[in-house]
Amino acid sequence: MDIDLFVQYGPMLLRGLLNTVLCWIVGAAGGIALGFVIAVAMYYGPRPLRYVLRGYIEVIRGTPFLIQLFILYYGGPNIGLRLDPVPAGILGLIIYGSPYYAEIFRAGLQAVPRGMIEAGRAMAMSEGKILRRITLPILMVSSVPPLTNFSIILTKETAILSIVTVPELLYQVQTMSAETFAYMEAMFALALFYWGFVEVISWAGRKLEHKTNAFLSKELSA
Repeated sequence: MDIDLFVQYGPMLLRGLLNTVLCWIVGAAGGIALGFVIAVAMYYGPRPLRYVLRGYIEVIRGTPFLIQLFILYYGGPNIGLRLDPVPAGILGLIIYGSPYYAEIFRAGLQAVPRGMIEAGRAMAMSEGKILRRITLPILMVSSVPPLTNFSIILTKETAILSIVTVPELLYQVQTMSAETFAYMEAMFALALFYWGFVEVISWAGRKLEHKTNAFLSKELSA
């Protein structure tokens, strides 16, 4: 293994990693926000809206991310949607991730005991206070572990963005291997970067889980 290659191509690989992190952060944040809106709409919304959102979830979950990305990037111009590679990749991640995040939040909403909500109403708590003191804390505690798990999965899906020439990590690694034929070094760098990225997300998820548990205990004991 030629260590000098990592020194030579280090800046290029670092740029690829930063682009990967950027796409993941914006894509995951957008997917979580859209997923939360979908979950709330499905939980509280009228029946026709629920059917529409259920159809959206099933279609996105039932098709590969690669196909969705192709349709968005190459088929978008047919309907007037022309996006550069990076915005297309980020939007693709948001669309792909939102149904999974929505199902996580929907399960979290259903996990809130009805008895606790009714007890809050019996204590003359407003709906807003019930939402803040009961529903959201329990929702977050039950949702953080699966949110972390799917966010980790989403990091690996960013590799597909190289198909539409997003200059993320895999794209740069492929460039490195094509120029040097050092496939072993290139794949080792790719695996190492992704492993480190996943470990950081796992650590952040554990910290967030600990904080949400502490917050729930504080809210319920107040």
